Amino acid sequence: MDTKYVYRFIEGDAGMRELLGGKGANLAEMSKLGMPVPNGFTITTEACNKYYDDGEKINDEIKAQIFATLENLEKETGKRFGDSENPLLVSVRSGARASMPGMMDTILNLGINDTVAEVIAAKTGNPRFAYDSYRRFIQMFADVVKGLSKKRFEEIIDEVKKEKGVKNDLDLDAEDMKELVKRFKAFYREELGTDFPTDPKDQMMEAIEAVFRSWNNERAIYYRKQNDIPSSWGTAVNVQMMVFGNMGNDCGTGVAFTRNPATGERKLYGEFLMNAQGEDVVAGVRTPNEIDQLKEIAPEAYEQFVKICDTLEHHYKNMQDMEFTIENGKLFMLQTRNGKRTAQAALKIACDMVDEGMINTDEALLMVEPQQLDSLLHPMFDADALKEAEAVTTALPASPGAACGQIVFTAEEAIVEAANGKKVVLVRLETSPEDIQGMAAAEGILTVRGGMTSHAAVVARGMGACCVSGAGEIEMDEPNGQFTVNGQTFKRGDFISLDGSTGKVYGGAIPTVPAEISGDFDRFMKWADERRRLKIRTNADTPRDAAQAVSFGAEGIGLVRTEHMFFDGDKIKSIREMIVAKTPEQMEAALAKIEPLQQEDFEGIYEAMEGRPVTIRYLDPPLHEFLPHKAEEVAELAAEMGMEADELQAVVDGLPEVNTLVRQPGSR
Repeated sequence: MDTKYVYRFIEGDAGMRELLGGKGANLAEMSKLGMPVPNGFTITTEACNKYYDDGEKINDEIKAQIFATLENLEKETGKRFGDSENPLLVSVRSGARASMPGMMDTILNLGINDTVAEVIAAKTGNPRFAYDSYRRFIQMFADVVKGLSKKRFEEIIDEVKKEKGVKNDLDLDAEDMKELVKRFKAFYREELGTDFPTDPKDQMMEAIEAVFRSWNNERAIYYRKQNDIPSSWGTAVNVQMMVFGNMGNDCGTGVAFTRNPATGERKLYGEFLMNAQGEDVVAGVRTPNEIDQLKEIAPEAYEQFVKICDTLEHHYKNMQDMEFTIENGKLFMLQTRNGKRTAQAALKIACDMVDEGMINTDEALLMVEPQQLDSLLHPMFDADALKEAEAVTTALPASPGAACGQIVFTAEEAIVEAANGKKVVLVRLETSPEDIQGMAAAEGILTVRGGMTSHAAVVARGMGACCVSGAGEIEMDEPNGQFTVNGQTFKRGDFISLDGSTGKVYGGAIPTVPAEISGDFDRFMKWADERRRLKIRTNADTPRDAAQAVSFGAEGIGLVRTEHMFFDGDKIKSIREMIVAKTPEQMEAALAKIEPLQQEDFEGIYEAMEGRPVTIRYLDPPLHEFLPHKAEEVAELAAEMGMEADELQAVVDGLPEVNTLVRQPGSR
């Protein structure tokens, strides 16, 4: 065997991240630390790259290693795939070396079929659990592996609930779950012309291929571009024995952070659901409970979890994001990783960990992503204006910051409207990974469902975007392009404002004020100043920009782009007059207007910089940026120059599309 493509958890460690991916490496590390991790194995990132090199096929060598390691897993667990006495079910999850929450695919409860479902029902004495797990597997497999409509499966669930006369999934009994399995398989057969696969090994190989394929799905590619993740890295695949949070009321699942990912507060922070599986928490299907409540419901599991959280944070010297399941009162750890956090939280956590003696200042500097600091330089709501504003509802402050824009209801709308220069707020019942491009285009995200660990919250925090989630008082009416909350109706195109720090949602537009460098930000930047070797200059084209740059610590201006000084309303009129001038006299008249304005700007820049160096580029303007395009602009300029609009339009149309304003010898 030339290359080892499959590793049992006990064969790896945290240092094998490039090969095992972040999830696999951390599962291996937790196993070595003696934590309660369900047994499993990782198929490496090299196997993923080999899959693509071989024309999107898993070769025989990799298959042989997978099945050999699967036999070891069966021996370790005492369970067998498809067994009629003690069947093994597994999860199949992606695991890139860089965290990509929600971007790639997961399948739970793999290995179940009609026979296995009956065995599980009899063995547990809980047929509802058995068939709930079965219908979940069909739903996830059909979606992830075969690309069938998630929406149609939800519609089938709603149909069964309506027939039963109930509102919640938990109100469906074992017979209802059997009916869902029957209808799900019928939909699968109808769409694909073949029966749902019953051989667990076939199920597993198709699922592994689907996870490899998901490395190159549209949302994953977009996320990689946003976060500078190379496509050559590939994803690992983790196959792990299932533990069940949906077996009854002494079972549950949750997501937690060792510190608050929104504020950085040193306090265990997270959410859980009893009698549920992990996807229920992050998908926002049900509104979860706060992690503190677990102390009352499952005190022993909670106490053990708190100790594990402390151990993991000190071991990794970083705030951890963890997934866990409780099965029959017993705790199992399914994942740990360095948690995504807002910029404010990142700074507070870095500073606090220095104060706690956990890390030094050099380590603290490496804990904060450079691009995160950019989010701290954006405006926040004006405090005085906020006093006059009245919130229409308050929900969960999922990702801090201020956002104001016009309402859109789909990711596609957000992309189009943002491209047209509009500021938009994306309002969704709940977001899904497919919405990532629209989320990036929006000023902020508002969701009706979901908690602080939902997809919308995690992705928004990673982007540095404002997000308010779990606004359950909102009644959505997306077909009619509106929503209603507390008696007020807001339509597509109306302005709303979000405060991601408080969770408040306001009707109308609220003005913003510039950010300030203070507190943890100021302290952190002073550490950076002590270690840096480069001096920092900025781009600035106006006195106001120059003054702002100085306040942020710039040591000079690296480039004043002269052409950008002309974009203000009055200045652009004068520059247009100069461009379309037909005679030297018209050009001189236009230049006479421009010169004092430009001199005033240069003087203001020099004064703001207080003796710091300033580099000026005279002119490098794309001509089309300055020409009038709208009919009303042409008419207004023609009137000022004593010309007919048609005459001026002919001049504009006749100008070459060149990157210069110099059109004739002797012009200035």
